[in-house]
Amino acid sequence: MTRKSTLASLVVAIGLSLCLSACKDTKTLQENEQLKAQVADLQKQNGDLGNNLETVTAARDALIKENDSMKAQLRAPKPKKAKKKVAGRKHRGN
Repeated sequence: MTRKSTLASLVVAIGLSLCLSACKDTKTLQENEQLKAQVADLQKQNGDLGNNLETVTAARDALIKENDSMKAQLRAPKPKKAKKKVAGRKHRGN
C-alpha cells in the first residue's frame, strides 16, 4: 500500500508541476508579447527623435551661418563719407 500511495503522490506532484509550468509559460508568453510591443513603440519613438534631431541640427546650422554673416557685416569697415569742408570764417577787423 505504501508503494501505491507513494506512486499516487508522485503522479499528483508531477501533474501539479506540469500545470504550474503551463501557467508560468502562458504568463511568460504574455509578458514577452507586452515587452515586444513596448520595444516596437520605443523603436518608433527613437526613429521620430532621430528625425527631429536632424531637423533641429539643420535649423541650428542655418542660424549659425546667418549669425556669422551678420557678425561679418558688423565688423566690416563702413565706407567713410567725405565731409564737406566748411570754409573758415574770416575775421574782419573793424
